[in-house]
Amino acid sequence: MSAAAPQDADFRREAILGDWHGYLTHNLRRSPHTVRAYVAAAERLLRFEDVTPEWESLADSQQGLLRRFLAARREDGLSNTSAARELSAIKSFLKYCREKSGKSGQSAPRMRGPRVKKGIPRAVTPDEVVNLAEMVDGDASEPWIGARDRAVLLLLYGSGLRIAEALSLDGEALPMGDTLTVTGKGGKQRTVPVLPIVRAAVDAYVEATPFTLNPKQALFRGARGGRLSQGIVQRAVARARIALGLPPTATPHALRHSFATHLLAAGADLRSLQELLGHASLGSTQIYTKVDAATLLDVYRNAHPRESGD
Repeated sequence: MSAAAPQDADFRREAILGDWHGYLTHNLRRSPHTVRAYVAAAERLLRFEDVTPEWESLADSQQGLLRRFLAARREDGLSNTSAARELSAIKSFLKYCREKSGKSGQSAPRMRGPRVKKGIPRAVTPDEVVNLAEMVDGDASEPWIGARDRAVLLLLYGSGLRIAEALSLDGEALPMGDTLTVTGKGGKQRTVPVLPIVRAAVDAYVEATPFTLNPKQALFRGARGGRLSQGIVQRAVARARIALGLPPTATPHALRHSFATHLLAAGADLRSLQELLGHASLGSTQIYTKVDAATLLDVYRNAHPRESGD
């Protein structure tokens, strides 16, 4: 092999990764977190054993390669959950390789990932939601930022939005009525309720923000006027939950879980809940029946008298 060959391979590898990054970002509009994870997984594959950094070669990857790659990753200490995500990222990458090489009709290597047991999300109580919202509001560096963060958190809980869905809203969502149309995963739209307290919080932010909220521009703005990032909200919630003594599970995403759990406890049926949450399958929604059962069990354990008479 010539001295220039490794440099050539590095060049081709970087070109493939750049192309993959662009596709994820601009074509699929994946979140920055997902893009980083998927590109990192593709780079690990491209540097694995004797993998050739060429679209056509990658398109012809067989099951054996995936097995060896995943086994090597498991030796690095990957959990079942992380290994399953890694395999999913690699499968997506290889699918793109087949498209790039004109082999989209070619069968994909068949391999099942490790089984992952779904955890039961811990719901945040309504009082904790209010306390979190008030804490991030009062702890903000400027009043308008506090009003912004409070509005975002109440949207997550009151309307069951994913944080990415809330932050992708544009000014055209204003003025908010009793319902709101949001675009979820896969570009699917759904209609969610907007409670009066949520609408009031959004109105307070709109009145306080120093930026002009145009219909085709971000509704929730960062300090410099760009679209608000998830990390800013997550850090604000982290500070607030520490101050309030809440567990690490009290995250922005937990507010969406709580929306679902409390609706189910109030008598909502699973099909309606599936529509409100934007789940593609009912199976994703059924986890909340376990959440409700777990909540009732906690109540029982804390309130029911013991046989010993305690």
